[in-house]
Amino acid sequence: MKIARWTHGETLGEGFVVDDEVVVFPDGQTVADVLRGGLRRAHDLYAAVDLSAGRPLRDVALLPPLVPASVRDFAVFEEHVEGMSADADGLSHVPEQWYRAPTFYFTNPHAIYGTEAVIRPPATVRLDYELEVAAVLGGDPGEDLDPVAAQERIFGYLIMNDWSARDLQSEEMNVRLGPAKGKDFATSLGPWIVTADELADRIDADGFLALRAEVFVNGRLTGADLLSNMAWNFGELVSYASRASRVVAGDVLGSGTVGNGGCLAELWGLAGGALTPPPLAEGDVVTMRVERLGELNGTVGPARAHPHLLPTARARPKPRARTFAGPSA
Repeated sequence: MKIARWTHGETLGEGFVVDDEVVVFPDGQTVADVLRGGLRRAHDLYAAVDLSAGRPLRDVALLPPLVPASVRDFAVFEEHVEGMSADADGLSHVPEQWYRAPTFYFTNPHAIYGTEAVIRPPATVRLDYELEVAAVLGGDPGEDLDPVAAQERIFGYLIMNDWSARDLQSEEMNVRLGPAKGKDFATSLGPWIVTADELADRIDADGFLALRAEVFVNGRLTGADLLSNMAWNFGELVSYASRASRVVAGDVLGSGTVGNGGCLAELWGLAGGALTPPPLAEGDVVTMRVERLGELNGTVGPARAHPHLLPTARARPKPRARTFAGPSA
C-alpha cells in the first residue's frame, strides 16, 4: 500500500495511491488515524475503499505524506562520515565513538515539504542536499524496545531530503552544539509512505533494506548507493531511539545520508575541500529516486533574507555581578 496526502484545488485529501490514482480513506480517516491504528488498520481500510471514487494522480498536488510527530536523523553510513570528516588532503577520520552507537539529532518537524516543493534556504553559499530513506512509525507507543519489537513498530518507508546550509552548520557546530539553523529551514519527505509489508521481500538476512538510492542535480547523477550499506538496520535505529525514551506513531527516523555522493559535502571532503560539484544554487532541481519508494523532487528557490539582525554576544566583565542593582538613573 501507498499512503499519501494531497490537495485538489482547495480540497485536502488523505488516502491511498492505487495505480495512477488517489482515493480517500473511508469514514473520514486521516493519515494520523491510520498510523495510530497500525498496518492492520490500514489493510482494513484498503479492503473497504471505494476504488471507483479515485482521482488521477496527475490532477492533484502531493503534500508531505504525514505531519510528523518528531523527526530524528541518524548518521549510519560509514562512507558518508568518511567524506564529511576528510581534511584538506582528502584524508578522513571516523571517530571511534561513531562505531559504538547510531548517533542522531532532532530536526524541525514544522518545516516539512513534499515533492515538487520550492525550497527557500537561508542566506548561504554552501547549500546541499542529503539523500536518505526514513522509517515512519505506527501503532502503539513504545519505550525501551528490543530490535525485534522495534522493527514491528515500523509502518512504512519514504524518501527524505535533509536540506543543509553547510556554512551555517559548520559555524554553529564549532560551539559543540547543533546542527541547528544549518538544517532548520527544510526537510522534504515523500512522495508517499510505502507500507513495510510491501518491502518485506527486500529485507536481507541481517535485517537491512536492500534498495538502490540515487540523486540527480538538474538531471545529472551525482550520487548512488545501496541502503543495505547502513551500519545499523532500521529496527536497531528505532530500538536505540526508544532507549530510556518514548517513540510514537508518526515519528520519522531518517537513515542519514547514504555514501558515494549522498550529499555534496561528502564529495567536497574527498576532494580536499574543493567545491566540486558546486553548491546548489537558485533554480537547481534535486531529484531523488529510490527503488520501490518512488521519486522526490525539490527546486531551490530564492534565499530568505534575515528580517531582523541580532547583535553579537554582549561582553561581560569578570568577576560578574550576581545581584540586580536596579535600573540606571
